[in-house]
Amino acid sequence: MPPDPSVLLLYSLYLVAIVAEAMTAALAAGRRDMDWVGVCVIACVTALGGGSLRDVLLGHYPLSWVAHPEYLWMTAGAALLTALGARALRRLRSLFLLLDAIGLVAFTVIGCQVAQQMEMPLTIVLVSGMITGCAGGVLRDVLCNDIPLLFRSELYASVSAVTGGLYLAMYGQGVSASVSVPVALLVGLAFRLLALRFNWQMPKFVYRGDWH
Repeated sequence: MPPDPSVLLLYSLYLVAIVAEAMTAALAAGRRDMDWVGVCVIACVTALGGGSLRDVLLGHYPLSWVAHPEYLWMTAGAALLTALGARALRRLRSLFLLLDAIGLVAFTVIGCQVAQQMEMPLTIVLVSGMITGCAGGVLRDVLCNDIPLLFRSELYASVSAVTGGLYLAMYGQGVSASVSVPVALLVGLAFRLLALRFNWQMPKFVYRGDWH
């Protein structure tokens, strides 16, 4: 049988996403004056950390980069190329934002599918998708001593939740993966891009008073 088109789509987007995430992470490492080892480590953690954390929490082994060591070479190589051509990449911020959005929604759906294959409860499936989509960026920001994007007002985790929730809703209604996966990806991507375009934000909690 020919492979499911949705599987090929997700795999292709996954490869694009881990390379793009590695490149943006390399730029973040460069802003912290890290050496080349630091650049590679930050890139690999960002690109592969969400899936790794998901697999550890769910007991899903081997980890993706253990089963496919080429992912490490891809992410480290992309990071080093970014470090070499950083000046030329400054004009491509919009492209990186688009690729980051693609990575967020693709990682989310992949994370949901991993938990589904393990027959996890629905809540865990959704959380698995969100961890896969968001945790790599959290690890990057923590290692770079930044407040994680996930904890700021920008819509990021919300996009992951909507993407995963829509995918699971269609799955629960018996919609085939060849339809549910592209629809969830497109809706999630549109949501993220619209949030960036119109600066949609989550409400902030601001407290300046003294605690007595």
